[in-house]
Amino acid sequence: QVQLVESGGGLVQAGGSLRLSCAASGGSLSSYTMAWFRQAPGKEREFVARSPLSGGRLQYADSVKGRFTMSRDNAENTVTLQMNSLKPEDTAVYYCASRRPPNSDYAYWGQGTQVTVSS
Repeated sequence: QVQLVESGGGLVQAGGSLRLSCAASGGSLSSYTMAWFRQAPGKEREFVARSPLSGGRLQYADSVKGRFTMSRDNAENTVTLQMNSLKPEDTAVYYCASRRPPNSDYAYWGQGTQVTVSS
């Protein structure tokens, strides 16, 4: 069973940057589609970015395109989310998740890391 642990959240001013990391254990990420989601207070969880299996094209929510960059290191079993030009509306708990194709559901989730962007 894959276990995911996020890190790197914190408090940053608008326009600043943060880099989130997700470390995996119990399985090789090369076999999983990896994704980032976020959930703001009082709102539903929303998709942020997705990295398909090796060689697949990265996908981003429209709200973060051009500002966030997701990457994966299968050798290190980690994924990262570089967040630049942060806005107050990016404030949320960010979650790392994985699913193993052909399953469509994300079966494994991290505990989340808080990102707070002040105006």
